[in-house]
Amino acid sequence: MSIRHGLLALLERGPRYGYQLRTEFESRTGSTWPLNVGQVYTTVARLERDGLVVPAGEDEAGHALYAITEDGRDELRQWFATPVDRANPPRNELAIKLAMAVGSPEVDVRSVIQAQRAHTIRAMQDYTRLKGQALEAASRRPGVFDPDDVAWQLVLDQLIFQAEAEARWLDHCETRLVRLAPQAAADSRPSPAAEPERPADSKQEEGAARNGGLRGALGRPRPRR
Repeated sequence: MSIRHGLLALLERGPRYGYQLRTEFESRTGSTWPLNVGQVYTTVARLERDGLVVPAGEDEAGHALYAITEDGRDELRQWFATPVDRANPPRNELAIKLAMAVGSPEVDVRSVIQAQRAHTIRAMQDYTRLKGQALEAASRRPGVFDPDDVAWQLVLDQLIFQAEAEARWLDHCETRLVRLAPQAAADSRPSPAAEPERPADSKQEEGAARNGGLRGALGRPRPRR
């Protein structure tokens, strides 16, 4: 997520101060990715250093305002026009967790998957409920276009689709593990140990004992009836 470009998009609507940028950013995204004021001011300072924003005086309450420059507008237009790069996807904690769990003798990977699936489905239900509330609120204002409401609905759609995809992926992982379980069990089973070779004299003694016992049994006179 580019906080840098998100703040530029808000500044394109007019000068803003730090806390105002934070509030509007969270309102636009439904507080899905909360910011702290320090993070906002650090980002704004870097934007100013790069010539993308400039100080724009103060408002009536004495808040220091910042405004976007033409270079900042060019940067923002380029950001909107450029697809998000998928060549270097961000680290996914769940994918890393499952990758490390496979082959770990102390971890039941299917239990990990099932616990995560239950959590993902609950999250998807929560997002769906929030979307229903957002649509209901919008229906009370027919004909009114509120950018924050529409943006929040788009964010919720993305979260719902992402949760659905994650649940399907977890189903796929479990199916694959079930299919590979017999092979994994066979590979982990220790091979039978070969019987150690015994000395020749030991074999001869054992054979003689067996033969002597057999001959003794056959040579004994049968009891008379």
